[in-house]
Amino acid sequence: MIPFNKPFLSGNEIRYISEAVENGKISGDGIFTRKCQDFLQSRYSCGKTLLTTSCTDALEMIALLCDIKEGDEIIAPSFTFVSTVNPFVMRGANIIFCDVKSDYPCIDESKIESLITPRTRIIIVMHYGGVACDMNAIIEIAHRHNLLVVEDAAHAIDAYYNNIPLGSMGDFSAFSFHETKNIISGEGGSIVVNDDSFFERAEIIREKGTNRSRFFRGEIDKYSWVDIGSSFLPSELTAAFLFAQLENIDAIQAKRRLLWDNYYTGLSELQRNGQIKLPVIPSFAGHNAHLFYILTASHDEMIALIRYLHDHGIMAIFHYQPLHSSPFWINRNPELSLRNTDRFSNTLLRLPLYNDLSVDDVKYISGKVIEFYGSR
Repeated sequence: MIPFNKPFLSGNEIRYISEAVENGKISGDGIFTRKCQDFLQSRYSCGKTLLTTSCTDALEMIALLCDIKEGDEIIAPSFTFVSTVNPFVMRGANIIFCDVKSDYPCIDESKIESLITPRTRIIIVMHYGGVACDMNAIIEIAHRHNLLVVEDAAHAIDAYYNNIPLGSMGDFSAFSFHETKNIISGEGGSIVVNDDSFFERAEIIREKGTNRSRFFRGEIDKYSWVDIGSSFLPSELTAAFLFAQLENIDAIQAKRRLLWDNYYTGLSELQRNGQIKLPVIPSFAGHNAHLFYILTASHDEMIALIRYLHDHGIMAIFHYQPLHSSPFWINRNPELSLRNTDRFSNTLLRLPLYNDLSVDDVKYISGKVIEFYGSR
C-alpha cells in the first residue's frame, strides 16, 4: 500500500535530539527553540515568532491576545479544520462562516464585507494547500472596518503572496509542524506576532500567565503570575527535531514541488477532457506543494475512485467536512448554505504526497487515476 502520508527524516533529527539531552535542558525555550524561532523570523521576514506545542495552541494564544469575549463575531471559512475556529468559540465568540471561492477553496474576499456587523472583531483566513488567499483585498477590508486579520497558515510554510511570505501579512498567524505538513516535528506549531505591541503579552500567555521569560533574560529578579495563560511551550526535543527539518527546507520543498508538478502534468489530459479539475493557482500565489488534489464530477464518483485506488494499493482520501454542517454547529445555529464549500467537500480528493514518494510512484498513481476514468 502506498500510504497517504509518511513522516520524513531529513538527516539530523536524532543527532539534534541527542544534543538537546546532552545539553542538560530538554524543557522549552532552550538553544534549539531559539534556533528555530530565529530561522523562521529571518527567512520569512515576519514578526516575532514563538514555537508552540501545536498550531491549535498558537490559535488559542491568538484568541487570548485578541481579548475575545462573549458575543464577538469572527468571520472565517467553513472549509477548514475545526482548530481554525475552536479557540475563538471557547472564548464565547460567534463564528460567521464565509463561503470559499468557486475555483479554489480559500475564503472568498468578495463575500466578506456583507458579513461584517458592529460585533465583528476578526477575519480569519486559511491558506488552503499552501495557496494564498487574496491578502491585499482582505487586509483592505479589515482596515476599513478596524478589524484584525489572523492567518491560519497551518498549510503555508514557505508559500507566498506576490512574493511576500504567508504568515507575515496578518496581525497574527499560526503555523503547523504536524507530521502531515511539509516541515514536521510530530506535533508542533508556532505563533507569529506581526504587531509588536502584542508580543510581551504573547510571551506571558505562553508561559502560563507568568513573566518567566523576562526573568530568564535577567530583566527582573523574580517572576510571578501577571495574566491568564497556559502551557503552550514545546520541549527542546520537539524543537531539535524541527530545526533539523528547517535547515533542510530547500531540499524538502524541491522534492515536493517535483512530485506536485509530475501529478499536474500526468493528469492534465483528464482535465482537458473535462473528466476532472486540477488545482487552480492564482497569479499572486507562490504555492508550497503542500498537497495535491483533484476535483471529481460528483461525490459518488469520488467515493468510487477512492475505492478503486485502494484496491490498487493507493491510499487517497477526501478532506474537510464543512464546519457549518457539523453536529456541533447545526445543533446551535440555523441552517446555512455555502455552495462552493459544499462542492469542494463533496468532490475534492487528495492524492499521496510526501518526501519519500518517488516520481515513479506518482506516475503509477496518476496512471491508476487515468485507468479509472478510462473504464467508465
